[in-house]
Order: sequence, then C-alpha cells, then structure tokens
Amino acid sequence: MKSTNFPIGIFDSGIGGTSIWKEITALLPNENTIYLSDSKNAPYGEKTKQEIINLSIKNTEFLLKQNCKLIVVACNTATTNAIQFLREKYNVPFIGIEPAIKPASLKTRTNKIGILATKGTLNSELFEKTSSTINKQITVKETIGTGLVELIEDGKIDSNEMKNLLSLYLNPLINEGVDCLVLGCTHYPYLIPQIREIVGNKMEIIDSGQAVAKQTKVVLEKNQLLKTDAIKGKHQFYINKNKDVLAMMISENSNLINIDEKDF
Repeated sequence: MKSTNFPIGIFDSGIGGTSIWKEITALLPNENTIYLSDSKNAPYGEKTKQEIINLSIKNTEFLLKQNCKLIVVACNTATTNAIQFLREKYNVPFIGIEPAIKPASLKTRTNKIGILATKGTLNSELFEKTSSTINKQITVKETIGTGLVELIEDGKIDSNEMKNLLSLYLNPLINEGVDCLVLGCTHYPYLIPQIREIVGNKMEIIDSGQAVAKQTKVVLEKNQLLKTDAIKGKHQFYINKNKDVLAMMISENSNLINIDEKDF
C-alpha cells in the first residue's frame, strides 16, 4: 500500500510536460511531485514505437524508484505509443495525454478542426482509434509540427525561426476554414502567444492540461491515494541535459537536479 504522501511522478520527452505539471499543481497544490525531463532523447515524435516504449519503461522505472504513487505520462507521443504496455507491465495507476479531438469536435462551427502534433502521435494506433470516434461530418486536418519541440528545448520560443515554422504550419489551416486548433503535444501550450499572433481570433486553441489535472485527481481519489494534509507540496525536477531552459519553466522553490543518462 503506497503512502498518500508519496509523490506523483510525471515524465516527458523534455520540458513540455511542465505545462501539465503546472495544471496538476494548480489543482492539487498539496501534492508532492517528481518530474523527469528526458530532454537528451527529445523529440520522441521522430522515433519508432519500440524506441518510445523502451524510453517510457526507463522513465517509469526511474520514477518508481522514487516511490511515485501514480505516473502521469505527460507526453502525447509516449501516451499514444506506450501507455497500454506500461499499464500491463506495472502495478501503478497511469494517466495519459491524448489530443483533445473530442472537445474540439463539439466546439467547431465550420466542421473543420486542425491538429498540430508530432509524427509519432499522429501515426499511432491510439490516435487513429480516437479520431475514428468523432462525427464523420467533421474534417480533421493533421499537421506535423516538425522542428517545434527542438526549438522549445533550445529556449527559442520567441525566435524568428519559430514564427516562420508556425506560419508555415498554421496558414494552410486558416485558409481551409479550420476554427478549432488542437495542440497535440505538451510542449505546444508554450507557443500559444505566438500561435495567437498568427491565427488571431479565427481559431479556438484547445489543449489537454486542465482535463489531465482533473483526471489525476479522480484517479488519486479512486485509489485512495490523495494527499490529505494541508502541507504545501514539494517538487523535484530531474533532467539529463542542460537545465537552464527547464529552470525558466518552473517555480523558484523547486529542486532541479541534473542527472546522467546512466543514472536512470
């Protein structure tokens, strides 16, 4: 039986999953967390399914060694390619991240929604299964955001290169009448100001962060793992690459640790 004081474990291919971490800690401020940024291997979206599974196993086992009571796979690509395997292999609750296609399908007025995601997410069986459940009258425009994760990992969110790439990916969606844009990668919420400059008010931007936080709370309650005291949570961050960009994404009172690849 795991203690309710044990931390929530969160992993991503890099720093993008901190967008999920922020939503979880906003909803559950007393929960302890451990975040693992596998930035050395980012992006996962260009890797094979087996490579993604292997990396997800390594990340999971690192977090389990830290006594994590629940694991959030804060990566769309890892969720869509590996979470079923992880749930079968480990006796711990997992929360996954999927592109918010269904909410977008309920909000669209033009019956055209756009999805900006990695190749690994868009090509996955889980994504195809989820997409097949929406209204057949709705057209889904898929766009692979090649290069976006790498620029975010390098701290180039406001660069001209980023603006040029986003324009390349988003202008065709505008021209085709897309009115809901689903962000299918946890890195992408950090690009919302830049996206908004391009699309203006023509599109509603939808990500999964709040829904994931709510689901985390539900699963903790269901498994009687919710931390019950009123002590504010403590947060540890591990990264296997330069930590400067990650340091800008998190709160000052968090503990940020560089780790070597061989350590996990």
